[in-house]
Amino acid sequence: MPLIRSIINKLGLNRDNTDRHPIRVFLLDDDKRRHDWFNERFKGDYVAITDNVVDARRLLSQDSFDAIFLDHDLLPEHYNATSHDDERTGYAIATWLASNPQVQRASTILVHTRNADGAIRMVEELRRSGRTADYVPFPFLAEKIKRYWAR
Repeated sequence: MPLIRSIINKLGLNRDNTDRHPIRVFLLDDDKRRHDWFNERFKGDYVAITDNVVDARRLLSQDSFDAIFLDHDLLPEHYNATSHDDERTGYAIATWLASNPQVQRASTILVHTRNADGAIRMVEELRRSGRTADYVPFPFLAEKIKRYWAR
């Protein structure tokens, strides 16, 4: 029976009512293809997207989000860089959130960058401040989203 249910689910023929209320999603990422990817994954939800630290601080300060997705490398020169650019990467938002505990306190924070070293620094900073944050490499993010926010 589990095999049959799995096949039915994969074909999209299941009749389970998994509708949920719309959620509010924040995305910090410089890749326009990922913007489209997130909009598709969260179709029917409110999705706020930015590709820079200044706008990220503004959006996170003025609105409330259920889910926050953070990329680390936001500029082409960050890709494969050997030094840190903490003021213009997702790390700047992680440290800002860590130092402002009243902002987005109830949000689920997922760091989705391909930059594992940057992601670990971000998650450690957030966790040190008492926040719940996880690193999910982008190739595994779709599955994580399905488990957290099933439709």
